[in-house]
Amino acid sequence: MLLALLVGADFGLAAFAEHTVSQKAREQLKLTDDPSVTIHGFPFTTQAIGGDYGHISLSASGVPIKDLQDVGVTADLYDVAAPLSDLVNGNTDAINIGRLEAQVTIKASDINKVDPLTKVEDLRIEPSSIEYVETGQDAESGTDSGSGDQQGQDGTSEEEQQDQSKAGIRISGYVQIAGQRIEIFCFAMIELHGTAIDIVPKRLQYGNDKETTVVPEAVQQALLPNFKATIDTGNLPFEVTPTAVQVNSGSVTIKGEAKNVTFSGATSSTGG
Repeated sequence: MLLALLVGADFGLAAFAEHTVSQKAREQLKLTDDPSVTIHGFPFTTQAIGGDYGHISLSASGVPIKDLQDVGVTADLYDVAAPLSDLVNGNTDAINIGRLEAQVTIKASDINKVDPLTKVEDLRIEPSSIEYVETGQDAESGTDSGSGDQQGQDGTSEEEQQDQSKAGIRISGYVQIAGQRIEIFCFAMIELHGTAIDIVPKRLQYGNDKETTVVPEAVQQALLPNFKATIDTGNLPFEVTPTAVQVNSGSVTIKGEAKNVTFSGATSSTGG
């Protein structure tokens, strides 16, 4: 019975601390709902007494960042120093983070609101190999492989895995051509430059990866600018500078890492 009471008290204290951090993160990230916060490790009381936490994770959706309104944010905080008295009093400014990994995920629907991509109806995003973006063929097999299946399970070559500041992307949607609504597939590079990502279109085609038609050069030149855009995300949460970009099915994720930062730095990436 005593053990059950102690375990219950430990979980209760952990839940209180998580709620406190969640409320502060909600204020700093300008959210409508409390983000999810988990303080890992058991027992919590031992960590709280020492003021040292091995791992705290935070996740939130619907975060407004610059011109984007529905960004997903996740952060993993390691080697966290936070005196229990500060947590109890909600003084999250005193929380110091030894190492932090953070990322933001931007949905296709949000990217579709960035000019001039607003001209593309029903914009969709899929990963593509850099080789296919550049040449229209898989580098190893010499065959069409718009999603990069020949490259491996994650659709990237060894060279692409080493250079994480860029990736291949396939953007599809409907555009107006001579008064007709036509589905177009744009193969582009997505490149990370500081706090911004550039979408650099390389070529267009009609139809999907399995059955395609080359878009005439004149049409290419007229339509390619509709797929060129720059998205400025600012720094990632907690003053993290972006270092990697990844294309997922339906979204783009930007990742970064930082050391020796404070919890108050969560506000640095958000904007009105």
